[in-house]
Amino acid sequence: MRLALYQPDIPQNTGTMMRLCACMNVPMDIIEPCGFALSDKNLKRAGMDYLEHLDLTRHMNWQQFCAAETTKRIVLLTTRAETRFTDFAFQAEDTLLLGRESAGVPEDVQAACAHRVIIPMTPAVRSVNVAVAAAMVLSEALRQTGLFPA
Repeated sequence: MRLALYQPDIPQNTGTMMRLCACMNVPMDIIEPCGFALSDKNLKRAGMDYLEHLDLTRHMNWQQFCAAETTKRIVLLTTRAETRFTDFAFQAEDTLLLGRESAGVPEDVQAACAHRVIIPMTPAVRSVNVAVAAAMVLSEALRQTGLFPA
């Protein structure tokens, strides 16, 4: 299981997801360019001292990420999916992909992801925070696959 961030915009969210991955022993991929420097003090504050426990791989762009072959399946979290994340059958080798806070992922990335899941929510709202979405879906994926840390 891996968590991948596509061109993240907000350092605090990225730091929170880095901390999540460190705590869950889940490797993380960051697909650049980011909307901030990865040395940003807000990123470090959110990640605290957990970052030394993180298995992080940086990719200069989407093409480099795809060429890295770090995963067997990419599962995109998107508000444009029809399958609820709780109804999806996750596999241990999956990479959960989250888009930019401001724009999600472009159409070519969306099209490259054969598997897409949505977090069901009240129709009057647009989406939950990306770090919250990551925690919700990663938790379900780890539960299904028995990959929670011992």
